[in-house]
Amino acid sequence: MARQYSPKASAKVGRAMKKRKAGTLRSGSGRKVKSRKQAIAIGLSEARREGKKVPPKKGARSSAKKTAKKASKTSTKKTTKKKSSKKR
Repeated sequence: MARQYSPKASAKVGRAMKKRKAGTLRSGSGRKVKSRKQAIAIGLSEARREGKKVPPKKGARSSAKKTAKKASKTSTKKTTKKKSSKKR
């Protein structure tokens, strides 16, 4: 199986983990990061911003699928026109 992340992206995640252990890693809102998963997510997002080989976010992947599914449903729906009955 192909490598999911580039070596540089892995290095970014490693740096984020070290910062978390040291207690200096901050989230976007400025709060201290305590969760290991959050530290990994921060490292991956930094790598993504720099253009490293990192797969897209899971949420972005599923939302793209949903919008594609909705688009296909709306295009296949049959539209019926109502007959207008005007009284004279």
